Parts: sequence; structure tokens; C-alpha cells
Amino acid sequence: MANSSAEILAFLLVISGWVLVSSTLPTDYWKVSTIDGTVITTATFWANLWKTCVTDSTGVSNCKDFPSMLALDGYIQACRGLMIAAVCLGFFGSVFALVGMKCTKIGGSDQTKAKIACLAGFIFILCGLCAMAGCSLYANRITSEFFDPTYIAQKMGYTYNRAASAMSIRTKGCNGSADLKMPRAPPKHFDKNAYV
Repeated sequence: MANSSAEILAFLLVISGWVLVSSTLPTDYWKVSTIDGTVITTATFWANLWKTCVTDSTGVSNCKDFPSMLALDGYIQACRGLMIAAVCLGFFGSVFALVGMKCTKIGGSDQTKAKIACLAGFIFILCGLCAMAGCSLYANRITSEFFDPTYIAQKMGYTYNRAASAMSIRTKGCNGSADLKMPRAPPKHFDKNAYV
């Protein structure tokens, strides 16, 4: 009895894992980037494995599907393939697990059911590895683009103008001449990720 309840619990866990992996494919917000002002967000860019969209401050979204599979970046193609493979492997693993359980009437003898259950376990391991690899590859690309200062897409350039110091204001003469004024450094250019 304990063996059957453990099999049923394991089957429910792998089915719930397969459902969660399947639900990540149509999820819209795989990557989100916002361009905001001082008070309100002016634009939100978001993308997934199938399309890229922008939403303005009024809530209107404009989406564009990726035009061709061959024109995609390699990491998106790899993530799509890994996630679709994970969903397909999870489905076939669920079928084999259902057949291989001792409490079901199909599948033949106990030895045959044990072999089928072992095959289902191997398929679920492959399913998990594909899902983890796909999500990790996409997350690695997002973080490497975010922290790369030379990556220009969806980043705003800011110009830092050095503030006038109290010393430079005091060194001006009474007539406003700047003969004793300290030399100014050229403005520094910072991107969105710089903390000033």
C-alpha cells in the first residue's frame, strides 16, 4: 500500500512539473525592460520566445511576432527547441509513468511495468534538464546584455554635467570675471546602468 501511494504521489508531482513547464512557453514576460521618467513609466518593452512588444504609459500595447525562424538569434532558437523538447518529453514520460505504475491494469507483468517505469524516470530527467537548460540560457543572455556597457539596445544615454562647486563660485572676482576659476573637466557620458 505504501508503495502504491508513493507511486501516485510521484506521478502527481511529475505531472504538476510538466504542467508548469508547459505553462512557461506562452508566458509573455520572459524579458521586461522599462524606460521611465522621474514620475511615470513612459514605455515598457517585453518579449518572450515568440514575439516582442512595447506598452506605452496609456496601456496600449504594440506587438510584433518574430518574422522567421531562420532570422532569429541562435539563443532564442535553442531556447525554443529545448522548451518544446521538454514539453514533448514530459508528455511521453507521463504516459509511460501511467502505464508503469503498479496500480494500473495496463502494461503487462510487474517486470515489464518496472522497465516502463524506469524508462519514464529517465525521460523525466531529460525533460527537467531540457527545461533548466532553456531557461538558464535565456536568463544568461538577459543578464549578460544588461550588465554589458557596450550593449546599446533599450538603454538610454545620459550626459553627466559636473555641478559647479562652491569653491569655483567663490574664486570669481567681484566683477564676475573668471580669472581664478578652476578648470572644468569634460562631461562624462554614462549609460542607464551607471550610478551617479
